Amino acid sequence: MDAAQLDQVVATLWRVESPRVIARLARLVGDLDTAEELAQDTFLAAIEKWRTEGVPDNPGAWLNRTAKFLAIDRLRRRDSRRSKYQQVAATAPETVEHDLDEIVDGDLADDLLGLIFMSCHPILSPDARSALTLKLVCGLTTTEVARAFLAPEATIAQRIVRAKRTLAAANIRFELPDPSGRRARLDAVREVVYLVFNEGHAASSGDQWVRRDLAAEALRLGRMLASLTPDDTETLGLLALIELQASRINARTGPDGQPVLLRDQDRTRWDRLLIRRGLDNLDRIQALGGSPGPYALQAAIAACHARATTAEDTDWARIAALYDGLAQINPSPVVELNRGVATAEAFGPQAGLDLVLPLFEHPGMGEYPLLPAVAGDLWCRLGDHAQARELFLRAASLTQNTQDRSVMQQRAATCAAGH
Repeated sequence: MDAAQLDQVVATLWRVESPRVIARLARLVGDLDTAEELAQDTFLAAIEKWRTEGVPDNPGAWLNRTAKFLAIDRLRRRDSRRSKYQQVAATAPETVEHDLDEIVDGDLADDLLGLIFMSCHPILSPDARSALTLKLVCGLTTTEVARAFLAPEATIAQRIVRAKRTLAAANIRFELPDPSGRRARLDAVREVVYLVFNEGHAASSGDQWVRRDLAAEALRLGRMLASLTPDDTETLGLLALIELQASRINARTGPDGQPVLLRDQDRTRWDRLLIRRGLDNLDRIQALGGSPGPYALQAAIAACHARATTAEDTDWARIAALYDGLAQINPSPVVELNRGVATAEAFGPQAGLDLVLPLFEHPGMGEYPLLPAVAGDLWCRLGDHAQARELFLRAASLTQNTQDRSVMQQRAATCAAGH
């Protein structure tokens, strides 16, 4: 394996394994900055070692073992230098008295969920919680986090740095809080788990349209969160939404990895067990009573797709009505964009455009590639191929995902041919 190939392997492993490594290190050392620094040292050690010995059969296990040893060495040197080992052991056992084998081999979802709860501490602002956790749990770059928030990269970078400093200054520990403490963080935790799933379901950058590792991680986290709060209807709504959307992952790409849009998917490839679980969770929400929240409404929308045996059977009028309700209780430009898509399917492309076009004036949507992509599709259906082509090319220039870019370029070429 040459240097370029090794760099590519390590880059891929960083994306997949760094959240796991950071979560376990944070449990051990109790400090996010130190955990991130040790994770980076671990991957540097991997490059040096694997350059001469090759990549091991189980690189994830190698990384976790190496991270553990680096952490132990760091803790011992720190304690020796400060000559306060006994004092640290007595006052902060959470950070020094762990079963290290359990940290490496223990439950991954528990580690990641603990990291999310730590990062979603109420001492942080909602935006800071989500940005920090996306970076740590998803392994996203600051640029990718900024894109997810439709915000400038410098703003997100400052937000993440301030968040880590705030947690360190307040001595916030790595832990799953007790039931009373969980309630204050649930909204932020749910948001982050769903953002993790979204990045897996439709990757914002890279060569893959779907990141199955992140989608599976979010599904595990959603189930664990639901087990911690079994009577919380919004957490059940989040889990139902993830299950229903995850049921379509196998059909979202073709044999060559190219994207397959919802209307063109082979629905026999949808996971019926996940659909059943998602629908069962919606039934549980209804049995618990109360008004459905944003996640439950989105799960109800996903259920409309899951129940349709063909694309033509989709109840778009109901989906549009559900989006109307969602826009009232959780207004956002992205919800409005999806509402425009549903309205176009139910009542025609012009009705959809009437909702979509004003979004181009929204300050946060200028760099959002799905906006020109949707508008281009609607103009194409109305027969204005020149306008559609321009919008598809704009969407292609905005996306950082190579598969998305290829699809948009193909749509633009089709429009240029007048089809």
